[in-house]
Amino acid sequence: MAAGTERSKFEQLKADSDYLKEPLRTELANDKPNFSEGGVQLLKFHGSYQQDNRENRQKGKDKDWQMMLRLRSPGGRVPAQLFLAMDELADRLGNGTLRATTRQTFQMHGVAKADLKEVIGTIIRSLGSTLAACGDINRNVMAPAAPFEKGAYPAARQLANQIADLLVPVAAEGSYLDLWVDGELSYRIKPQAPVKAVRSRQQEGGVFSGDANEPLYGTTFLPRKFKVAVTAPGDNSVDLLTQDIGLVAFTDASGSLRGCNVYVGGGMGRTHNKEETFARTADPLGYVAAEHVLDLVQAIVALQRDHGDRQQRRHSRMKYLIHERGIAWFKSELKTHYFSHPIKGLRQEPKVKLEDYLGWHRQSSGLWFVGIPLLSGRLAGPFKAGLRRLVETYQLEIRVTPNQDLLLCNIGSAQRSSVREGLAALGVESPEAPAALARHALACPALPLCGLAVTEAERGLPAILERLEAQLQRLEIEKSILVRVTGCPNGCARPYMAELGLVGSGPDLYQLWLGGAPNLTRLAEPYLDRVPLEDLEATLEPLLLSWKAAGGRRSLGDHVVKLGRDAVGALLTPTT
Repeated sequence: MAAGTERSKFEQLKADSDYLKEPLRTELANDKPNFSEGGVQLLKFHGSYQQDNRENRQKGKDKDWQMMLRLRSPGGRVPAQLFLAMDELADRLGNGTLRATTRQTFQMHGVAKADLKEVIGTIIRSLGSTLAACGDINRNVMAPAAPFEKGAYPAARQLANQIADLLVPVAAEGSYLDLWVDGELSYRIKPQAPVKAVRSRQQEGGVFSGDANEPLYGTTFLPRKFKVAVTAPGDNSVDLLTQDIGLVAFTDASGSLRGCNVYVGGGMGRTHNKEETFARTADPLGYVAAEHVLDLVQAIVALQRDHGDRQQRRHSRMKYLIHERGIAWFKSELKTHYFSHPIKGLRQEPKVKLEDYLGWHRQSSGLWFVGIPLLSGRLAGPFKAGLRRLVETYQLEIRVTPNQDLLLCNIGSAQRSSVREGLAALGVESPEAPAALARHALACPALPLCGLAVTEAERGLPAILERLEAQLQRLEIEKSILVRVTGCPNGCARPYMAELGLVGSGPDLYQLWLGGAPNLTRLAEPYLDRVPLEDLEATLEPLLLSWKAAGGRRSLGDHVVKLGRDAVGALLTPTT
């Protein structure tokens, strides 16, 4: 905070909260069905958003208040015990569904305020956590979900776990346990020894916030949410360039971490008609040796803590800091005040691919895993019940992918046929071969629960994909398209990386984004602002015919880039 600058209302709320306790503690004790605005803002740090079901709104009556809960699950790992607890809670105290998110975790909806303590307390006692799953803090750390024991995969998973533990708040974790499990400190997250050593350095130099109780974050935490992902070279399942920090882990022949390529300043959120907000891909920062990676991560967090915009929340992500001051300034500031170790040039990486791990794969000697496609990540009804039986019977670990799919892991060779039969009974006979358009399509939840949504996303996605598939068949186009849909511009399903992104701009109206890459390495661009959903096929047809005429060898996104903005715009808005 610059000297003499008055804190914004929200920054003051954080500072006065006693490390995220008040007014939550007080409001949990009353019998109101909802939290105050201050309580809502602090609730996010505890992993929950307050929502209301818009379809139940009635004039003159209270809203249908309910809470959404989100897990902290580094790398998407959800042990059987935790999944079974979440499944039971969803049925008993939620709306009967679970949802796999694009940030590799589960969330549940429909929890009454009066039941919130029981739900979060049960999650904690089942060895899970919701701490920092939302809020102005480091959120769930992503990594390739596949439990491969080869190459850089084990090192990437381990590093993601270490970063998640490194960036856990100190005093606020105590507040979290006070509120939800009556201060039972045995449930504290327990970092490994190397992480503890790096955490101790949060009390030193520029990394130190000045607050001994919360040495990295201080009393006001970060200006806005912060996101980190780790991956293996060549695997872009984590949408690496959309993160505040993206790490590519390099290992030696024995699988030990040698160092990481580091990318900084990605982010998807934007606001319609606010040109100062935009989606951005991360810049390369350099290569850092393994023994310094954790120090670098907390140094970058500290830099953003000190320099991120705390006056305008829509301008507070690290992407804007880097965009305006430049990567050279960022690197210089980092090395001058926060990080004293070498940052070298990037190591060469193989060409990346959007991996999804669907179908059956060997996990290790005697163990298998199977990737199950799950459109929009929603688990509900008989499928959810059947999945529970499989997890419970065979004590299977679940891993959530950034593509909103599920991996069932630790399947013994003797169990394969039984699990295969169980999945077939649920309608999953060929998990390796979902419909092409659905395979990598994403959608955010949107209506009726998300307060930001202006139109449908998840509920509209199946029909959108069916219509696009019918159009491609009619035009005799055999290549697929990477499609993502969101109900607002906040970008939770990362639509700005899609070949074809639909971003809600009004009821049944979508902004049209085109030109992303199938391997998620290039931003799309906006072409049309308010396309009526009913006009989608007519709007796209000239472009699709142009793509077909070009031979179809390139992806649609590459074809859009090759044509250029003017030519694509002319195809989308033909003269009559």
